[in-house]
Amino acid sequence: MPEPHLRAADADRAAVAAQLGEQMSAGRLTVAEYDERLARAYAARTYGELEELTADLPRPAAQPPAPAPVRPQPAAHGWHHGGWSGGPSREAAWRNWAVTAVIVLAVWTATVIGSGELRYFWPIWVIGPWGAVLLAQTLGRGRGDDDRRRLT
Repeated sequence: MPEPHLRAADADRAAVAAQLGEQMSAGRLTVAEYDERLARAYAARTYGELEELTADLPRPAAQPPAPAPVRPQPAAHGWHHGGWSGGPSREAAWRNWAVTAVIVLAVWTATVIGSGELRYFWPIWVIGPWGAVLLAQTLGRGRGDDDRRRLT
């Protein structure tokens, strides 16, 4: 991890949350420990705070090297003003959202069942804003396509 005093991003917090889930599945963390560490992971501001949450756990297996960055190519057609052009298809974006929603809901449900008490519904912060952005882009894309057809 980078220097402990540097600010962590949402992707860093999500990576630690995923690692904690794997460690709980492997039996290294109880549901209560997982729930407590997960809450701390999403509240963490620095890499140091995230490192504390996994310091007593084995490191994950070495990851393959990241692929070289791909230069975006202009799309032959699609929404060019901050939308879908050069990114995943609308269906793939919604499919990714749905898979993520199922995973975070399953984790939340497991913590509720494991603790025997209703917990704070944190998945709304993962699936809610993402779904709202996808919906806005999906609805905006339809209008943009209609406008372009009228111009040609």
